[in-house]
Amino acid sequence: MTAGGAVGILGGTFDPIHLAHLRLAQEAADTLGLVEVRLVPSATPPHRQTPMASAEHRLAMVRLAIADNRRLVADDRELRRDAPSYTVDTLESLRAEFGPRRPLCLVMGADAFVLLETWSRWKTLFELAHVAVAHRPGYPPARWADHMGQTLAAELERRHTDDPARIAGAPGGGVFPLAITQMDISGRQIRALLAGPASARYLLPRIVLDYIEIQQLYRETNAS
Repeated sequence: MTAGGAVGILGGTFDPIHLAHLRLAQEAADTLGLVEVRLVPSATPPHRQTPMASAEHRLAMVRLAIADNRRLVADDRELRRDAPSYTVDTLESLRAEFGPRRPLCLVMGADAFVLLETWSRWKTLFELAHVAVAHRPGYPPARWADHMGQTLAAELERRHTDDPARIAGAPGGGVFPLAITQMDISGRQIRALLAGPASARYLLPRIVLDYIEIQQLYRETNAS
């Protein structure tokens, strides 16, 4: 555990991890002054289909992808949990680990944030951490409220901040719109390429692509 400073949390299936994930983690760390970003692969995500690759393979790919970056840390706590991967449980676990005063910042895309009201105990997330909402293609910040319920829109208005110092100065409670490099890459796109004759090169780290080839992953397309 890195001493002092705000800690970011970026969850996902990472099926497989790709350059958009990594760039998001890096830009969040740089913009918000995070001392580290925990990449947390989910085991059984309640809002998404079961990952195509096993937990063991997805964790291995995350570790390979971030091996040369000290600010990015692979965190396997959700893979060690028998129950579904609820973000609120993960944040409670991290809060217990880091203590009540350490700033924590949950990093997510705008497409996920606008659906936050469907998440388990979603209001508790703000008690446990800040939320950094990354701009995503098709979800301009000015239109976020159009895609969410009134209760979440009210929370966004009340908690919104453009000041990184607020993230570093409090344990949680803020919502920070995070402008990032737009990279329209998806795991589904990569899996489809890997199952066919085209190449997925330059969409994910070469070391991850080599691992996928050695382990013969994603030879069949995801049914979805």
